[in-house]
Amino acid sequence: MMVIDIFDDMAQVTEEEIQRLLPLVSDERRAEALRYKHLFGQYACLKSYVMLRNLLEQQGLSHPFLFDHNEHGKPFLKDHPEVHFNLSHCKNGIAVAVSNQPVGIDIESYHLAGDGLLRYTMNEEEQRIINESDDPVRTFTEYWTKKEAVFKLRGTGITRDLHGLLQGNEVVETHVNPEKQYAYSVAYW
Repeated sequence: MMVIDIFDDMAQVTEEEIQRLLPLVSDERRAEALRYKHLFGQYACLKSYVMLRNLLEQQGLSHPFLFDHNEHGKPFLKDHPEVHFNLSHCKNGIAVAVSNQPVGIDIESYHLAGDGLLRYTMNEEEQRIINESDDPVRTFTEYWTKKEAVFKLRGTGITRDLHGLLQGNEVVETHVNPEKQYAYSVAYW
């Protein structure tokens, strides 16, 4: 079982919507959201949690949820370690995945990578594919979401092995929304 929810109606990012979401989250999440100085950070923090809560409730789990974090900061459900989840957001969208197996998800707005970043993050074959693509910006973003989703699946955070990262046993599915200019990837075993 894996369920994914994508939100990309960024016209809803308003102070009024933040005020509506605040009572729907735990005190801890509310405090975390209000630490963000920008409207979008507050909104993404609140909205991603509400999306996660809805997906968990659809799986038959009851609120309130007790969270903890592994040694690298990846959150998990204390009372339901068999249920895995992951969250991501960018300026164009919010992505949430819930699964009965470890999962990582990443969503990114299209962005151009300079030569230095391209060399640092991509191996020679990936660089070639990106450079020869009809849309190098989209292709770079697709590759980056794949790598970030794998890092998040593993729960280790970004490590130095960026070049060989996509050569593991993980399954990675990538989706793009060219109209809204973002890509997201989901990684799982």
